[in-house]
Amino acid sequence: MRVIDIREVLRIEAACFQTPWPSNAFHNELSDNKLAHYFVARSGEEIVAYAGVWVILEDAHITTVAVHPSQQRQRYGERMLIKLLEEAVDRGASWVTLEVRESNVAAQKLYEKYGFTTMNVRRGYYSDNDENALVMWAGNVKGAIFQNRLAALKERLH
Repeated sequence: MRVIDIREVLRIEAACFQTPWPSNAFHNELSDNKLAHYFVARSGEEIVAYAGVWVILEDAHITTVAVHPSQQRQRYGERMLIKLLEEAVDRGASWVTLEVRESNVAAQKLYEKYGFTTMNVRRGYYSDNDENALVMWAGNVKGAIFQNRLAALKERLH
């Protein structure tokens, strides 16, 4: 993701989330946060998905994954997740964590497919409706078992 992508990213953000991140949050992530790594997926010239991860030493935190509603169920989210996992490993992470809405069962199933397990619940985490967040973790992402699973899933995706 580049600063010039933010306008299109905000269009997706508004379509996906009741309380979207403001423009300056993306600007800060891209310009000031050295731990942040953001990516976009395109269909032709149009950005249809984006995702971000922070990598802090051996820990990575997936901050966001979003796919424009008109492009959902076309595996863009899965491709973005793979990119984030690869980026985390390339930057030295051994563990990856994320929060997901308790009601977002489709996302939870995707994360479980890639080796994430629910470790905790954050009560009232989402300010728009006070919904709980499930805290999910994937461990030993540099290890052979995780890497073999990732390679097999990636191969099936393509």
